Amino acid sequence: MTDLETRAAPSRAGALHRAAPALAGYAAVRVLGLLALFLWSEARDKNAYTLLTARWDALWYARVAELGYGYEVRLANGDVHSNLAFFPLLPLLERLVAALSPLSYADGGFLVSLLASPAAAWGIFAVADHVYGRRAGVCAVLLWAVLPVGIVQSMAYSESLFTALAAWSLYAVLTGRWVTAGALALLAGLTRPVGLAVVAAVWVSAAAAFLREGRTAGPDVTGTPADDRTRTRRVLAVLLSPLGAAGYVLWVGHHTGRGPLGYLDVQAGWRNGFDGGYAFARFVAEKFTSFPAVLAGVGLILGVASVVWLYVTGVRQRQPLPLLVYTGVVTALALCASSYFGSKPRLLLPAFPLLLPLAVALARTRIRRSANVLGCVAVASAVYGAFWLNGSGPP
Repeated sequence: MTDLETRAAPSRAGALHRAAPALAGYAAVRVLGLLALFLWSEARDKNAYTLLTARWDALWYARVAELGYGYEVRLANGDVHSNLAFFPLLPLLERLVAALSPLSYADGGFLVSLLASPAAAWGIFAVADHVYGRRAGVCAVLLWAVLPVGIVQSMAYSESLFTALAAWSLYAVLTGRWVTAGALALLAGLTRPVGLAVVAAVWVSAAAAFLREGRTAGPDVTGTPADDRTRTRRVLAVLLSPLGAAGYVLWVGHHTGRGPLGYLDVQAGWRNGFDGGYAFARFVAEKFTSFPAVLAGVGLILGVASVVWLYVTGVRQRQPLPLLVYTGVVTALALCASSYFGSKPRLLLPAFPLLLPLAVALARTRIRRSANVLGCVAVASAVYGAFWLNGSGPP
């Protein structure tokens, strides 16, 4: 992989103006998705806002905000679902919103997502624009918006908040803002377990820069020759980035009395762990024992193959090292987890660099053609999101 050439980052006002088409398109897609959800829910005599703010994980986050940690549910089969499985940043923000306004904790979660989702879109644009140019940046944002599980971006879940922190941390690495990258990685680590992917991106990028300097006295990951100040900032990023995830995991171990691996025990209570994809492979294989379940099995195989193909394409297109490391870890954690198979598309939502090869291809087509493609997919995504969220299972 080659390093990127240094480009001066635009001013804040200039950056917002440059990102405006992407953000406007993103807002339009999200409004379309919410409208479809509202209409579908009304037809089924359900409350769309409740679906966004008070079901599944959203309830767990709100309970953490209201009651703190220690709440758990014991199931008939002996499993223990503890709210310690949910990382603290989103509940903390929900509690802050409730303390400063008349909004409820659930309202606070929705507000956080309402603000974090365009921040994530802007961060995705910034990364794609930096690597491939403005048109690719706009296409990347719109592709992220029209994902079949895009409705999650508007829910009181942590995906939008995490993606915003991850995208801007990666952009900070790419532009040589090491301390900012480390601080944002710290916050990402307080948001979801997959915050480890952001930490890995910072660490590997810093290590590669140090190794390159040691061998050739060459530039760092941004293409800029490093001085002592830059090296110091890079070290600070390495030290800062794991503090969020490591701090919470160690606190859980202390709180449960189970030591450093206590968080893994909490996840085991949810029947969740990392088995290299064995359980997921068995889940897919079971689909081929009956019809029409076999169609779902074929779809799952095609989906996984598409994810792998997109990642390999990113490698061949020489994506920057931070993006490849981040995407690889997010994808591995999502596909190789041993439970919640129906949630895997949602767990892949933060892996936005997977979309960059498609964004580059769309950017090279005529504007009218790419607009038609994205418009059709946006409508399909809105309808699917409304159908999916009105279903019985969690996204």
